[in-house]
Amino acid sequence: MPTYEYACTACGHEFEVVQSFSDEAISICPQCQGEVRKVYNNVGVVFKGSGFYKTDSRASAPTATPSNPPQSATKPIVD
Repeated sequence: MPTYEYACTACGHEFEVVQSFSDEAISICPQCQGEVRKVYNNVGVVFKGSGFYKTDSRASAPTATPSNPPQSATKPIVD
């Protein structure tokens, strides 16, 4: 079950509650009986299994290296 974070608009009390998706959102502060709001944060993502890392990719093609490097456009003039 997910954990939700709430903050009271009256006294500033912050608390977390483990609730089911089908449960009603909490609307009353347990300390001062004031109105609360749900606090939304960034969600942490965990990648599990193979395929998420560079080392998990299939064998890469060999890097192409020219066997004959290009010659200079200007050759020295020999007398």
